Amino acid sequence: MKQAKTKRLIPFALAAAACVLVPAIASAGVVVASSGPSASSFPVGKKIGDSEKIVLRAGDALTVLDGKGTRVLRGAGTFSLDQQAGPNKSGTFAVLTERRSAQRMRTGAVRGDEVTGQVQPPNLWYVDLAKPGKVCLAETDRVRIWRNTTDGEASYTLSPAGGGKSETINFGDGDMLTPWDTAGLPVTAGQVYRIADARGNAVGELSFAILNPVAEEPEALAQQLIENGCTRQLELLSSATMVTEG
Repeated sequence: MKQAKTKRLIPFALAAAACVLVPAIASAGVVVASSGPSASSFPVGKKIGDSEKIVLRAGDALTVLDGKGTRVLRGAGTFSLDQQAGPNKSGTFAVLTERRSAQRMRTGAVRGDEVTGQVQPPNLWYVDLAKPGKVCLAETDRVRIWRNTTDGEASYTLSPAGGGKSETINFGDGDMLTPWDTAGLPVTAGQVYRIADARGNAVGELSFAILNPVAEEPEALAQQLIENGCTRQLELLSSATMVTEG
């Protein structure tokens, strides 16, 4: 009886040992931009292991986003992500991807791009009127439209391409944020929406991808944005979490 019991325990012991022996999966960064002679070797979306050697030639510039932030590596040289210094930007990522309640944003609540100095949305999920195109959303019931100024009142019309009910959105003087009435005009993945100003002039077109679920890690979220063609948000995520070393 004792021998049989011992035999039954062997598979469990082996399974436990296997769990101990399996190496941990290395964290990885994701390429968000590249240029120079080696650009073809580092396409946007390429994953790079934390300790993987990155060999760059003169004239190369490689922008990589990982859990600590976004860094620009310039050649010639050999690099690895685990050797890159600088402040951790995880707190910035948390604020940028927060799903905020329906509230209007006024002066003093915005941030600027550290590189260009231009006013940028303080939240990844706000729909930027100045940069229409493909937008990734975390949810469809609380969509917010953002403008990069607080000056004066402004109205815009959102209309489904191909016809259908339109929706008017209004910004009050001092407001940078206004809600999209999704009850009156639902947001649908793949649908194209045309934007026109109060005079009827075309501003641009919007289309949406719904992320479900939304990745919680910066590099995984960057991968989702890349796969869905949400380039404006990828640029915002990259610039907001840029690490300045030195």
